[in-house]
Amino acid sequence: MLETLNQAFGILRDGTAQFIAALPAIILGILVFYAFFRASDFVKRQVIRLLPRRKREKTLGILLGRLVRGALIGVGVLVGMTVALPTFQPSELLQLLGVGGIAIGFAFRDIFENFLAGILILLDQPFQIGDQIITGEYEGTVREIQIRATYIRTYDGRQVVIPNSNIFKSSVMVNTAYDSRRSEYDVGIGYEDDIERAQEIMLDVMRNTDGVLSSPAPDTVMTEMGDSAIVLRVRWWTKPDKATVLRTQNKVLRRIKNTITEEGFNIPFPIRTVMFYDQSKPGVNGEFVDQQRVNAARLN
Repeated sequence: MLETLNQAFGILRDGTAQFIAALPAIILGILVFYAFFRASDFVKRQVIRLLPRRKREKTLGILLGRLVRGALIGVGVLVGMTVALPTFQPSELLQLLGVGGIAIGFAFRDIFENFLAGILILLDQPFQIGDQIITGEYEGTVREIQIRATYIRTYDGRQVVIPNSNIFKSSVMVNTAYDSRRSEYDVGIGYEDDIERAQEIMLDVMRNTDGVLSSPAPDTVMTEMGDSAIVLRVRWWTKPDKATVLRTQNKVLRRIKNTITEEGFNIPFPIRTVMFYDQSKPGVNGEFVDQQRVNAARLN
């Protein structure tokens, strides 16, 4: 029993001595890794800062900055371990990663899928930070594109975190991809009204409404001869953001309604004619309907 305790104390004493002897190297290795970690943050900021401030280049700068930062941190881990453990060889770590790569790949398949999709989105750039997009059931402004997910702020002030693989594999509508966006609305006038005069009034209203762009020019076309109205479709262009589209639509429709009403045009409602008559007397076509025969037929 005493001999066993002496052996245990001897092992503990030798291990403590070895740890104390290696402690300076371990501290130095930690400091080296910390230096690489801090340097990676600095290099990332410089990469983002050096690229132009336009949205496309800014998004590309974020990608490059993150990749450079990740690479520096990886190098820092290898250098730090080499300094802290002189017997450590980076090739040993690479071999270990190679052996466990398949298992790691299956365990973190979704993470790797989102990571790769995030890189492809940042490289291809179908949309940038600040764009207003619709994907699936979500619509809002892109606030951040990370390697794993894209962050969207909805118009009612909520944040949506969407995995990049979902965005990459689904359709995305980018409402602010171009400098202008078209809106349209159908307005009905009576059959007795002057169609050309109505179109001139609507065009004049759109041309003189704040927010409506002069190029492309607004227009109006007749689209339907409905049951109770002639349908004229008014179309105009605005800046593409949601707030401008809604504000301008409100102005255009309000002014069109007020103007054509002041000009004496009729805005008809759907009309339905209902006729009531006594079936025991001659009908609308001059036919005589025998009520008793009708009732008998219904009973049978």
